Amino acid sequence: MPQQSVDINNSGSATSVAPASIANTGVYHDNRTFYPPPASKPVTWPCVFGQVPELSSAFQPRAALRKKIDQARISHTTVVLTQVLRGGGGVGKSQLAAAYAREAQRDGVDMVMWVNATEADQVISLYARAARELQIAGVTGTDARADARRFTEWLAATPRSWLIVLDDIDPGHFDQWWPPSSPQGQGRVYATTRRQDAVLHGGGRTVVEVGVYSEAEAHAYLTEYFARIGKRHLMDDQMDAVCRTLGLLPLALSHAAAYMVQENIPCTKYLTLFNHRRSRLGKLLPRWADTEKYGREVAASLLLNLDAAQQREPVGLALPTLRMAACLDPAGQPHALWTSDATNAYLTAHLPPDNCREDEPDEQTQPAYGVLRLLHSYGLITDDFQAEPRAVHIHALTARATREATPDTTLDTVKAAAADALMEIWPSADHTQPDLRAVLRTNTETLTTLALELLWSTGRHGLLYYAGVALLHAHLRSAGIGYWEGLALDAERVLGGDHPDTLTARNSLATSYHQAGRTSDAIEVLGQVVRDRERILGTHHPDTLSARNSLGACYQHAGRTSDAIEIQEQVVKDSQRIRGSDHPQTLNARNSLAASYQQAGRTNDAIEVLEQVVRDSQRILGSDHPDTLTALANLGACYNEAGRTSDAIGIKEQVVRDRKRILGSDHPDTLTARDSLAVSYHNAGRTSDAIEVLEQVVRDSQRILGNDHPSTLTALGNLGASHHHAGRTSDAIEIQEQVVRDSERILGNNHPQTLNARHSLAVSYRAAGRTGDAIEVLEQVVRDSERILGSDHPDTLTARADLATSYRAAGRSDAATEEKEQVLRDSERILGSDHPQTLNARHSLAVSYRAAGRTGDAIEVLEQVVRDSERILGSDHPDTLSARADLAAFYWQPGVTNDAKVLLGQAVAKLERVLGLNHPHTLRARANLSAIREHEEGRGAWMPTDIRRLSDALRRWMSRQPRTWDRHTPP
Repeated sequence: MPQQSVDINNSGSATSVAPASIANTGVYHDNRTFYPPPASKPVTWPCVFGQVPELSSAFQPRAALRKKIDQARISHTTVVLTQVLRGGGGVGKSQLAAAYAREAQRDGVDMVMWVNATEADQVISLYARAARELQIAGVTGTDARADARRFTEWLAATPRSWLIVLDDIDPGHFDQWWPPSSPQGQGRVYATTRRQDAVLHGGGRTVVEVGVYSEAEAHAYLTEYFARIGKRHLMDDQMDAVCRTLGLLPLALSHAAAYMVQENIPCTKYLTLFNHRRSRLGKLLPRWADTEKYGREVAASLLLNLDAAQQREPVGLALPTLRMAACLDPAGQPHALWTSDATNAYLTAHLPPDNCREDEPDEQTQPAYGVLRLLHSYGLITDDFQAEPRAVHIHALTARATREATPDTTLDTVKAAAADALMEIWPSADHTQPDLRAVLRTNTETLTTLALELLWSTGRHGLLYYAGVALLHAHLRSAGIGYWEGLALDAERVLGGDHPDTLTARNSLATSYHQAGRTSDAIEVLGQVVRDRERILGTHHPDTLSARNSLGACYQHAGRTSDAIEIQEQVVKDSQRIRGSDHPQTLNARNSLAASYQQAGRTNDAIEVLEQVVRDSQRILGSDHPDTLTALANLGACYNEAGRTSDAIGIKEQVVRDRKRILGSDHPDTLTARDSLAVSYHNAGRTSDAIEVLEQVVRDSQRILGNDHPSTLTALGNLGASHHHAGRTSDAIEIQEQVVRDSERILGNNHPQTLNARHSLAVSYRAAGRTGDAIEVLEQVVRDSERILGSDHPDTLTARADLATSYRAAGRSDAATEEKEQVLRDSERILGSDHPQTLNARHSLAVSYRAAGRTGDAIEVLEQVVRDSERILGSDHPDTLSARADLAAFYWQPGVTNDAKVLLGQAVAKLERVLGLNHPHTLRARANLSAIREHEEGRGAWMPTDIRRLSDALRRWMSRQPRTWDRHTPP
């Protein structure tokens, strides 16, 4: 059984495959990209969008129901009324809506639209196409969602008349795409749904229940149906009895009429057959099991057509095909499933011996192809090639009747074949074909509800793991946690707590916890998995090493860096000894170790490890392997941390080029690489370049991944930060407030990414002078970080330091100094005296001392920061240069310490040379130098201090400088 378990590590990025290129057809593809056609002609009214269904030739106007709908519309206070025609399957909701649409066309309504609204994407696509063809102002043709929004705005404002039908909506995913009200009163909306959600009653909508035919309508339906095709002889005195026996359900009547026409039998004979069938199914279809209230007679009528279909070519395949369809998602199954080897073998086993093919069939000669069309013609399924990957539909009642009419032993064989087919067509790389994966998940869910014990007992539970891993890769956090918690319990119950597959399920449960930000839960589960694997498999088993590596990654994310390094160093040693130095998992373990070194401030160690990993990966896996590119990207991030900004940018630009070439511009890994490159541009002071890249990354992420994907939120947050550093604070705040709202809605208030988003927003509030707002947000971030991450987590320390800075900005100097002193003590205790974050804490404390007039204390602290930074980070590291420039500024006093001004000028010159004119550190140092000059010219003030103490400190500092320095102030 294939085991799929997602290891938690910090060495890779989300993966996906770019959608295939689309010809220049002038249509939206997958609601993402528009390829514009030649210049459009002027709009010709009236317009029709979508395909309005043809009315049944025996369509019943249903006057009483129409009157109810029309009265509800007239009496309702909202001008644009959304009629939700709600009812069970087969009651004729869509036909009623189609009648309204066709009447609107006949009446000359300016715009009629029919939307198959099962999924919001379908609605967005058609809205966007309409916006394009109607030439609505502001429509670009490059962003389907934006264009769709323009269309809804047009609906609200246009004086033209319009009618929209939203067929088969899912209210839970539809709230933002309901057409709006119109002050002109020219719009109407009708929607159909089977759902009972309370939300349907809101937003100016009224719900109209759609039931079965009246007896008169049912009689008229059959009369008109038979008369239209010249089969009046099928009508006899039992026709009304047939209607009543079928429960007056339009769907059942249509099946019965089709069967009678196909088999050329009158109502009396049909009723005899039906009653005979009912007696056989009486125990199999009891009324208490009919939750949809169709009645057992209806279920029996749905299966009557099956006898006739079973005798048609391909003979003998209608029943086994319908049985398999009945075990899968009624909302749709992909054709790939029906052309799979597993399905072909299953159906071939039911062919008569003289019909079996010895040659390899192509798609259109495979058994499933003909029988799907046969079942479609009998009305037992819908086979729609244009609806991929939900091409094959079966009514839920038909599916249920089929299953309950099948012996249990036979049904087990069918379910096993369905499971094999699903496993066979599951994409080997889970980042590919997202639409297909989503459909495979829903089909697996349906099969699981019917065959959970069978899947476990026959060893086919690998399918359950596939579906669970797909949830993780889709970032469906809540669903993923619930799924893996249930699967872990099922595995333990069926296989036992020590079975390797049970441990795999628990490992994936930990991954789902980690993805949801529940790091403590992930560590608890992984710790037990490690102990169990060590006990059962042994300390050196590859699965044990993988679990330990995942545990180390969780420790790192929890801020327990020392624990992470201890585990990961041992994993690297064991993996090298057991698997060999060149094994991909060994390379992965070394990559993870480098990430922990980086977090621990051991940047040089991280670089040393990663440079070797890159060389080995290029030699072993090849330069174009995804793992090689990931290691290279991580090395670029370490170079950035070490202040080697140019090297970092060079590497990251290369990674972007390679990922575009290998994976395509729209691959999620390419988006991640571009996002990372923009961060390096930002750190290098190339803020304009960073913003340009990030704006495109955000647009592409929204188009490819969706607005709610975590990677989209990350890119949007980075864009806000770049705006902040570019001085565009209002733009930054607008973006960051949206990121906070989206993060809280999608990830939850307690997710670390949400805490980071609120933290960044608070920093922008402070920069905008909204110090009170900044303090309020940061105080909550600190409380939440201490509760969720722990008091010793590096992110908690950073939040406390920024809170102290906000206190200082608000004039609360004592509180700021006290908090920063405590942050420094905690940083030294937790991270160590030489950690870069500890150096930053000292630097920040020195700034607070100086702001409080304690310049001597500030200089003493900052002198230590400069010495330590030069020793740990290097003389040319951005943080070292910044500390030296600030120290020179601290030394300066008017008329006494002019040498400090000279030193500050030289520091500015070096910052400009090393970091560039627009780097934040350069800009701050130049601002200090400008302030000194303004003071000397009588245009500014400077903070007083103990001049003698300052002068002595300056002399001491100058005496330690290894080079002579120019006493002339640089221009």
